Amino acid sequence: MQTEQELKELVRQKYSEIALQDKDTNQSSCCGAGGCSTEVYNIMTDDYSNLKGYNPDADLGLGCGLPTQYAKIEKGDTVIDLGSGAGNDCFIARNEAGETGRVIGIDFTSAMIEKARVNAEKLGFNNVEFRQGDIEKMPVTSNIADVIVSNCVLNLVPNKDGVFKEIFRVLKPGGHFSISDVVLVGNLPDALRKDAEMYAGCVSGAIQKQVYLELIHANGFKNVTIQKEKPIVVPDDILKKYLNEKELTGFKNGNTGIFSITVYAEKPTEKVACCAPGCCD
Repeated sequence: MQTEQELKELVRQKYSEIALQDKDTNQSSCCGAGGCSTEVYNIMTDDYSNLKGYNPDADLGLGCGLPTQYAKIEKGDTVIDLGSGAGNDCFIARNEAGETGRVIGIDFTSAMIEKARVNAEKLGFNNVEFRQGDIEKMPVTSNIADVIVSNCVLNLVPNKDGVFKEIFRVLKPGGHFSISDVVLVGNLPDALRKDAEMYAGCVSGAIQKQVYLELIHANGFKNVTIQKEKPIVVPDDILKKYLNEKELTGFKNGNTGIFSITVYAEKPTEKVACCAPGCCD
């Protein structure tokens, strides 16, 4: 059983490699984890190309939704993108926030930060910045963001509860988030769940949909809404790496599902009462 730190290091290494891959390679893999499928088509990604602010150089094909499309960003907003990669969602958010807004991308992979900064410089944006850091301990002050977005990132983080606590800290009272992520309904076969490569590829790092939503509620957010939901179909040639024919048939015909959801929630404007000792520390 790998520790949280070992899983983080695995993701860091994989996404350093991904930063150097082309978009087609990333899209034909499991969230860019590697060329693990001979069937070249998008497993998880949605098409960004029609969104204003889209920049092809910043699109690595790693997302599982379009959170910026649903994020209700207004002119002048301060927006933070968790796991900002090459900057795709940041540049779209910047289009919504305008020249009076501010966009901060956070990523813990130095290769991604470097790629995003090069893209921002090419575009001449002076109100988009990228900071290297862990989204479980964001390098920003409290109550700074009007909006937080994230695209297919929290499923890679072992301590998801810690991330939601940080999101709550960083959002302004009345601020909100829109996050696209991978969740499960039913239990994945053990072979998929335990494999480290699939962890970096998003699937085995995902948790149950109900548990995911409960974490959001438990951390004090209100008006929790699923803005979009779609099934994710993992190609047979990937699944066959982990499952025999009987297991594959059972998996495909069972009640287990892998889904991309885009979730919206708000930080209350009023102070949340403590529900247990130490919760207000």
